[in-house]
Amino acid sequence: MTLDRIAEEGLRLFVENGYDATTLDAIAAAAGISRRTFFYYLTSKEDVLLAHESGKFPRALRSTFLQQSPRQSPMAAARKTLLALASLYENKESILADRILRSIEALRLRKEAQLVQMEEVLAEAMYEMWPDPARRAVLRLEAMVAMGTLRVAKEQWRQEEAAQPLAHYVDRAFDLLDRPSKR
Repeated sequence: MTLDRIAEEGLRLFVENGYDATTLDAIAAAAGISRRTFFYYLTSKEDVLLAHESGKFPRALRSTFLQQSPRQSPMAAARKTLLALASLYENKESILADRILRSIEALRLRKEAQLVQMEEVLAEAMYEMWPDPARRAVLRLEAMVAMGTLRVAKEQWRQEEAAQPLAHYVDRAFDLLDRPSKR
């Protein structure tokens, strides 16, 4: 697939030459496409990294969530969804892309914006599963908390150098939500 080839070649060039030294033209040439074709698939160098760091996760989030039972709570459904998708982050390319994204402030902000987009995707899926308009504000908050929980889990996973599968950290982070806080 062309998008995969662009992402692979772009990441390879970023690692070899550095992010700033790698041009869109170089990525396109390495992927065997024109600059114009690059823009058919992606809009920027940042998108190359985001395609790796999050991979198929954003595309799979909605459909995986909608496979959950509406008889459980939204947070339980979100937890099961994120556990099911955690392995999508567990590859060498995703880890390399994440490191680059966190190393440059503008890229880090772009990564944060993608997380907000994923919160919106999850919230929309929740609205679809539980369509009562009176629940929308609560569902939006639950989507934000669920994605924040994933962020905490990924941070711990990175800090512990992936000592356990990411799903372990996701489960542990959701467990923290169930504990009463001590004041």
